[in-house]
Amino acid sequence: MSILLDRHGQRLEDHYPELAADQSVPANQAVLVPWARFGEIPENSKAGLLLPNTTDVLALPEAALRLPLLVLEFPSFADGRAYSQASFLLQRRHYPGQLRARGQAVVHDQLNMLRSCGFTQFQLRGDQDIDLCARLLSNQPSASTLRRFPSLP
Repeated sequence: MSILLDRHGQRLEDHYPELAADQSVPANQAVLVPWARFGEIPENSKAGLLLPNTTDVLALPEAALRLPLLVLEFPSFADGRAYSQASFLLQRRHYPGQLRARGQAVVHDQLNMLRSCGFTQFQLRGDQDIDLCARLLSNQPSASTLRRFPSLP
């Protein structure tokens, strides 16, 4: 089981279990639905959506932007497309919900960059030191960092 932290380093309980392949999308339950099954999500759902890093987030339907959680995937450490997806979702699509980073790049030395792109939740890799990651996220960014990355709170 992976650990989930918020943008301030606080541990979160994951209320979004992944939808099983043989399970239908419930109307009033928080579950994480893969992009391939987006069309099954009922209107006004509490579901979250798992987006592959190949998804064109600028073309996402408005219904996806009304969901409370979008999870962006980092399938490898060298693949940073989810950084751009997060920035586009916030700056160009004005996504108001929670953005979760998960995958190979969610490591301690990338947390501040992830946060600067707008991620609000971090699903840590299993090999990460939880206390170190929490400490790094709990530190307030410096003035120079805020000038470079104005989306940081």
